[in-house]
Amino acid sequence: MERYLIINADDFGMCRSANFAVFDLLKSGGITSSTIMAPCGWAPEAVKFAKEHPEFAIGVHLTTTSEWENYRWGPVGVGANGSLRDKDGYFYHESDDFEKNAALDEVKNEVIAQIEKLKALGLNPSHLDNHMGSLYGVATGRFELLQLMITIAGEYKLPLRMPMNFTEAQFANETLDVQVSPEMVQGLINQVVGYAKSLGVAMPDYLMPGDWSGPQKDSYENFKEYIYEMYRAFPEGVTETYIHPAFETDELKGTTGCWERRVWEHKLFSDPQTKQHIDSLGIKLINYRDLAKMRAAE
Repeated sequence: MERYLIINADDFGMCRSANFAVFDLLKSGGITSSTIMAPCGWAPEAVKFAKEHPEFAIGVHLTTTSEWENYRWGPVGVGANGSLRDKDGYFYHESDDFEKNAALDEVKNEVIAQIEKLKALGLNPSHLDNHMGSLYGVATGRFELLQLMITIAGEYKLPLRMPMNFTEAQFANETLDVQVSPEMVQGLINQVVGYAKSLGVAMPDYLMPGDWSGPQKDSYENFKEYIYEMYRAFPEGVTETYIHPAFETDELKGTTGCWERRVWEHKLFSDPQTKQHIDSLGIKLINYRDLAKMRAAE
């Protein structure tokens, strides 16, 4: 069986520093897909790019959390959404607070509102994924949120970021930040895969983002070596990995204290050596539209 890889750039539209980095990586082939944050101020520019470049697989980064201190965003939907807001009127900072407070009907309205907002701007979405994992239920065990996301993906006939298999490496990955037990997750996977298939929702086999908890955070060279080694271990089937690339700007530095990591990600995935390394491993790069075709043919 072949090894396939989707490299998705999350947070498209979050800020202009991110937009320029995603523009660059999509054009150069350093990434294969991206997803736009509808609540953020630079989302219209991201959609404009997607309209001008329909050859790229660009989807919706469903957003129900707002993690930064100095740059916040809130719901785009109209009507009742008080359960989605913190005391300042924005989305909650963390996924567990969102899961504890969010009313399911208000979540549904917001998810649909975000998709429809980007479609109204002209996006032909390729897939759905989720900012900070807030809609997976893995922070508190509210798995009805994941069921809702799969149902909506089925209604829109869109692929969804949700791995059909879970490995020890995924449980150990701090970026995925799974808070519930492996037994609970495995039981969930068994139910979710069948439900998604019944709705025709295409999903990758595995999900493995880079983890920043080790020595890879200490230097760009360490990070590069870590990513190259991680890719060697990818199993057969379709793996998705995601990054958050951005250019180094005052805007980015004013937004996040971990801005340097995002700059490193752009640098690494714009380096031709990275594509050469992936090719040398026999891994084939695909995007989410390719995944949909592959699953339809199975």
